[in-house]
Amino acid sequence: MPVAAVIGLGIMGGGAAASLKRAGFTVRGCDVSGPALAKFKDRGGIACTSAAEAAEGADVVFVFVMDASQTELVLFGAGGVVDTAAPGTAVICCATVPPDIASDIGERLAKRGLLPLDAPISGGGKKALMGEVTVIAAGSPEAFEAAGPALDAISAKVFRLGETPGLGTRAKMINQLLGGIHNVATAEAMTLGIASGLDPATLAEVVTASAGSSWMFAQRAPRIAAGDYAAPSLLSIFVKDLAIVTKEAEAAGMSLPLTEVARAQYQAAADAGFGGEDSAALAKVYAERAGVKLPEVD
Repeated sequence: MPVAAVIGLGIMGGGAAASLKRAGFTVRGCDVSGPALAKFKDRGGIACTSAAEAAEGADVVFVFVMDASQTELVLFGAGGVVDTAAPGTAVICCATVPPDIASDIGERLAKRGLLPLDAPISGGGKKALMGEVTVIAAGSPEAFEAAGPALDAISAKVFRLGETPGLGTRAKMINQLLGGIHNVATAEAMTLGIASGLDPATLAEVVTASAGSSWMFAQRAPRIAAGDYAAPSLLSIFVKDLAIVTKEAEAAGMSLPLTEVARAQYQAAADAGFGGEDSAALAKVYAERAGVKLPEVD
């Protein structure tokens, strides 16, 4: 059976690992979180103590950590992937990082004889668990060929942005710009609706079936209506990702006023202690400022 290593077994990595196992891969993984590692083992994965141990002998390595510094650590740090991954191994980097860092990582992996893919993903934890995420990738034809069966196992769609690592991250950056703004708009609209006396569950249904909806609204509005802020999509991720967006815009000489407003709302929510909750928790910031009582879980 082909062997896949999954470094980082959180919401997305854990779901991808389950999809790989279901597709017939032997899956080895590691994570600093004990509960995440235990869930991985319960799903039939082989727990490892380091990225190097997980990557040894693997046909493909997925990196599902949070950010650039964690990606650097698990790839090139002590006990990292490059210590044991054999030449020709596909290394699929899925964290959203600054595009220049994605490009640099790709070059360094290629110099070691590995086949890097800059491949951020989108779709959320539920789709990861079902093997239906969208992969936004860039890399060589050889990397896509080596990673093909594993990508098929985790995704409903794989976009090929080109051969240069960094292009996938640039496209994901635009997706995060829009998703971040849509989340803020959802929180703003739902809180105003609740303040004006509308039933939140009904409002969520009305807008989802109407022109004002978006994918983010359809995901977040029912959570606000139910008072459910358990984290299938961490709010803190958008703090990081919108910082990447604004930095890239500055480098391009652009002003992004909507993104700046959205970023400020995420930062306010994180500062209020909601960073570990779902991004629907943005509504709490609006509610606290206006004295609006949001629904609570029964």
